[in-house]
Amino acid sequence: MHTPLSDDLATLDTADSAPRPAEPGGPRRAASPWRGRVMAAGLILAALNLRPAVTSLGPLLEEVRADLGMSGTVAGVLTSVPAACFALFGFTAPRLARRWGPVAIVCAGLAAIAAGLLLRPLAGGTVAFLAASALALAGIAVSNVLMPVIVKRWFPDRVGSMTGLYSMGLSLGTAASAAVTVPMTDALGGSWRTGLGAWALLAAVALVAWLFLARDHATGARAAGAEVTRTEAAGTGTAGTEAAGTGAGRTEAGRTDADASAAAGSAAAAQTDAPADGPAIRITRSPLAWAMAVFFGFQATAAYISMGWMPQIFRDAGVSASTSGLLLAVMMAMGVPLAFVLPRIAARLRHQGVLVVVLGVFGLTGYAGLWLAPAGGAWAWALLLGIANCAFPLALTMIGMRTRTHAGVVRLSAFAQSVGYLLSIPGPLLVGVLYQHSGGWGQPIALMAGFMVPQIIAGVLAGRDRTLEDER
Repeated sequence: MHTPLSDDLATLDTADSAPRPAEPGGPRRAASPWRGRVMAAGLILAALNLRPAVTSLGPLLEEVRADLGMSGTVAGVLTSVPAACFALFGFTAPRLARRWGPVAIVCAGLAAIAAGLLLRPLAGGTVAFLAASALALAGIAVSNVLMPVIVKRWFPDRVGSMTGLYSMGLSLGTAASAAVTVPMTDALGGSWRTGLGAWALLAAVALVAWLFLARDHATGARAAGAEVTRTEAAGTGTAGTEAAGTGAGRTEAGRTDADASAAAGSAAAAQTDAPADGPAIRITRSPLAWAMAVFFGFQATAAYISMGWMPQIFRDAGVSASTSGLLLAVMMAMGVPLAFVLPRIAARLRHQGVLVVVLGVFGLTGYAGLWLAPAGGAWAWALLLGIANCAFPLALTMIGMRTRTHAGVVRLSAFAQSVGYLLSIPGPLLVGVLYQHSGGWGQPIALMAGFMVPQIIAGVLAGRDRTLEDER
């Protein structure tokens, strides 16, 4: 039985989807039939680990608060920590990637995720819990920024479909951690510490896979570099020999030497990701970059409010803890099919603003229902808000579509995600403050709906058909 996903993975068997440092003029390594599938599997494994540190906490937040003595305001701070870490550590990702390479940094990020999730259950107080959470979130932050870069580098002709695959894995990890955490905690003895700590195992599995990819990537880069060097040497030797021969021989030698020089230049460009068409605009002066950052920031605000507070909203409305976790899982699970389909649709449109508006309308409808009948229509509101939260894979796809070079996607991804997460920090905190001081969820839900308006406006502006490199 064929599905769009199986067809996509099958086509990777016959193409070398790895980074091509000697492209376009130089030689490249022979493609391994399984190489594309291994890389796709690596993307999925990494994506599965980029949300459980956050969504596994929501269903157990009440137990964590009671055990560690957190107030509503401090819990609001805790739900804002992911955005703060993503903003702070996301800014460092491009520099680290230039120094060590994006694959190596993703490996380090997965190691930080595993360590943080393993240490968090050992915390004896709020400060230690926050510190362990920050370690895991730092690893998530750098991986978040570099995933669009790796997708565009490994799969330059399949940005939409592979972004969808990665986003689908991310949504699956988000939904699974929300749905499974409470039953798994009960099965492991009922302690929130055991239930949260168990997610470190998934991060360890992904780390092993990415260590293999990092070794394969390094081997491929060395092999390509050696081939470029041999080509250059052959070109030089041919030029020297044919200089004493016929004019036709000199012409052929010049062509060989030019091919070697092009390969060497391409290899250098792939190493540095430097744009080849003139000086780049300062990213802070780019209207496109700011529109993308604001759009990313408000969709992140909605996502982290949902992951941090939505189970509590349902529990306060009389829904059980396990059912509240399932409702959050439904919200996150909507991203599994839509995250694969939505980037494909976006890639076919010249202007993605229509998709931004449609998702925003779903979100406003879900918040209205949540305000009117949080328990009575809980499943419907979870479904609508889950569709609205698919603005995340749309934002990732737009980052890839709004750039033409590797350097451009690195800069735009880092800026949009880091500034966006910085903008999203106050949202979950304000929800916690309003919840504690108002004693109910009316004002916080109104705030959530209000955040949807600037998200729609910024998304429409960011979805226009232009690229960062055009703003010179």
